[in-house]
Amino acid sequence: MSTPEQHPIAILARRVAFRAASALFVLWGTITVTFMVLAVLPGDRATILLNITSGQVIERTPEELAPINALYGFDLPLWQQYLHYFWQLLHADFGFSFELQRPVAHIIGGQLLPTFTLAIAALLLAWLIAIPWTLFTAGRSRRLGAFGSAVETVMAGLPQYWIGILLLIVFAIGLRWFPVVGGSRFSGTVLPAVTLAIPLAGFIGQTIRDEFERGMQEPFVLSARARGMSLAGVRARHVLRHALIPAITLSGWAIGNLLSGAVLVEAVFARPGLGSVLVNAVSNKDFALVSGIVILISFLYITINLVVDLLYLLADPRLRGQS
Repeated sequence: MSTPEQHPIAILARRVAFRAASALFVLWGTITVTFMVLAVLPGDRATILLNITSGQVIERTPEELAPINALYGFDLPLWQQYLHYFWQLLHADFGFSFELQRPVAHIIGGQLLPTFTLAIAALLLAWLIAIPWTLFTAGRSRRLGAFGSAVETVMAGLPQYWIGILLLIVFAIGLRWFPVVGGSRFSGTVLPAVTLAIPLAGFIGQTIRDEFERGMQEPFVLSARARGMSLAGVRARHVLRHALIPAITLSGWAIGNLLSGAVLVEAVFARPGLGSVLVNAVSNKDFALVSGIVILISFLYITINLVVDLLYLLADPRLRGQS
């Protein structure tokens, strides 16, 4: 007995719901792991809190710690602390930073824009590097293709920390084209963006190249050439358009990678943003601020990947019609 064919809209709605549920599950797992890691770290949280507020690193008596443990629930069972922590996050309450004496949400809100600006600038720059390089080297002679692929492999494998220091020495200290201490202005964003963009351009270039060279073997290339279209036009208008789809999907992962990579790069260039805040929070054992930044970056990473995945699903008719 045959089953009635499902409507494409119903299939699409089911796939969207599945991906959204998967994203929520990953986010829940991230929150849980973050809480457990911070809960089992060595050091008594009440002692750390008292030492931060008093400015003295000394041993604390149980009588001193008891009010703090009771006030913040440190003496509750771990599962109750977890439920309280999760309930706070549901209400966008990331806690209070005792080191900076401000709510964590306010601290993150003040530093999010420079970090996000840096990540977007690096992503755009990586695309501006990858696409012309692919058009110039892919689908041509074997030697040129091998050279282009080798350059992309080297770029993808370069450590961001090493790139940042090298650019800082050459262009900031040596040539003095850019400031040594980065800022939120354009001049202070160039070198950090280049640092993040170079390895990402290698990854994007490799992804585009594989699809580009496969597309050059497709029948539509001969059809377009038979209609009188130039080879350059076929490469740019037809082959490249098909080759960009996997790289666009890769951009969702890239944003999350850039946000986490910005932590290191901002520290190298002394640039404002979540990176410097996170480094100081870790060194000062500001657990609320650390967990807030980690969860926020995870949330942005998961959300951006979900949006890109759904756009890819909506744009590709082959996926829309599959059950």
